[in-house]
Amino acid sequence: MISLFKNKPKLRDLIPSNSVDIHSHLLPGIDDGSQNIEDTNFLISKMNEIGFNSIITTPHIITNVWDNTEKSIKEKFDETKTLLDKSLELKNFNFASEYMLDSHFIKRLEHEKLLTLKDNLILIEMSYLSAPIQLYDIIFEIQLKGYRPILAHPERYLFYHTNFKEYEKLKNAGCFFQLNLLSTVDYYGKNIGKVAEKLLKNDLIDFVGSDIHHKNHIASFDKKVTLKNSSILEKVIQKNLFFLK
Repeated sequence: MISLFKNKPKLRDLIPSNSVDIHSHLLPGIDDGSQNIEDTNFLISKMNEIGFNSIITTPHIITNVWDNTEKSIKEKFDETKTLLDKSLELKNFNFASEYMLDSHFIKRLEHEKLLTLKDNLILIEMSYLSAPIQLYDIIFEIQLKGYRPILAHPERYLFYHTNFKEYEKLKNAGCFFQLNLLSTVDYYGKNIGKVAEKLLKNDLIDFVGSDIHHKNHIASFDKKVTLKNSSILEKVIQKNLFFLK
């Protein structure tokens, strides 16, 4: 067992050059990610070293926690862009948001233009405590408004771990799934790592994201993947190239 683990690749070794990241928190001071421009420049420089040179950063929008808006995020992005280190290797740098499906989301959906990763694709998340009671109604409303939801880190919702069919139900309802890369090195715990592997094996993962907030996340790309078959992950990583087209 130990010798087999020694032969496993580091996560960073599975990220090819010119990779695309669609989930990160790099705009300074706007959520629980980067806190200043120095953090931002450091994180992006390390992401470049790992292999990411196209980045769509996705600050949180959570009512009464991070009350960001399309306008405030765009303003912070434009400001950040002017302060980025000129030596950074960025083929593309853009922004969207990670929308919490909270009690105010439907109102936001009805009255605001949502920030998309590409075309009509929006990144959504849920509380880690429980899914919204009207989750499938919300997913339906999202699509009725012309958007397609990508659920961030489905492997981290513990309430689905004992009810795996719920993942299939979400997929059938029109949800794409975005796996957090750090789940494959057990950053969030072994159980989450096992569910991540099961989702990959069952071909339920559409895209991946770094979900980088801080230096500890960057450092964890040097850990070895715990997946039995890392080639499945490599294939999904390639799917992110869709966001370049």
